[in-house]
Amino acid sequence: PGGKACLTTYIYNILKVNNIKRGVYYEFYAGGAGAALGLLFNDAVEQIVLNDADIHIYAFWHSVLNQVNDLADLINQTAVTMDSWHIQKEIYDNPEKADLLAIGFATFFLNRCNRSGILTKAGPIGGMKQNGNYLLDARYNKERLITRIKAINKLNNRITLYNQDTIELITKLKTELQQPQSLLYLDPPYYNKGKSLYLNYYNHNDHVALRDLLSGLRGNNWLVSYDQVDPIAKLYLNFNHCDIDINYSLQSKKKMKEIFIFSDTLIMPENQQHPLYELS
Repeated sequence: PGGKACLTTYIYNILKVNNIKRGVYYEFYAGGAGAALGLLFNDAVEQIVLNDADIHIYAFWHSVLNQVNDLADLINQTAVTMDSWHIQKEIYDNPEKADLLAIGFATFFLNRCNRSGILTKAGPIGGMKQNGNYLLDARYNKERLITRIKAINKLNNRITLYNQDTIELITKLKTELQQPQSLLYLDPPYYNKGKSLYLNYYNHNDHVALRDLLSGLRGNNWLVSYDQVDPIAKLYLNFNHCDIDINYSLQSKKKMKEIFIFSDTLIMPENQQHPLYELS
């Protein structure tokens, strides 16, 4: 849940403490892939594997990796107006009528123009009448955003992308995931608020199925983050876990606690609040 770029240093510490060098980092609920990209740009890992079951998220990353110039043209040429917002919202709401580039750009546009970047059930920054303190283009610096996606594209030979159900994909990749120089990070939808934030939200049985899958991953290095709620605490009662304070952009300056559940193969950094190693 939430943007995970803020976890980059913490996950880097996990890699260092566990002597995972030049390995493969997997994010099975990729979203904005902030932590994965932070690790890749700092050469903390050799490869990243991104998966998202949501076709919108997949389409965006597919466009970045495979059609970056076309995506850059759309970013540069599309006016940041409410008329554009309505057009992109229509594409987002009806992905079956569009190609991956159009879906990917619509997802990007709404992420940059919606309150807190929330794609579903959130309106535009500044409101429908554009009379707020901040307006639609507050987070839409075209030059900076184009530079960013082109920088990611230059590393596309180190990025693998999937659009599959997480449980099915982990089952499919089970042998590959057993490599000692790998780390699996899973960030499932919030238990309590998932339905209001995600198209591919989980019900209780989905969370149980994920727990059961993880319990069978012997010898794998994996880490899961969840909102701190009683049902999750009960599900993972017999697993290794620790609490961590996270400051999300979704929560402004407010810190929230999450629970990290991790495999028997991993050692957690001793000091979570003051990183052992700093990334550039």
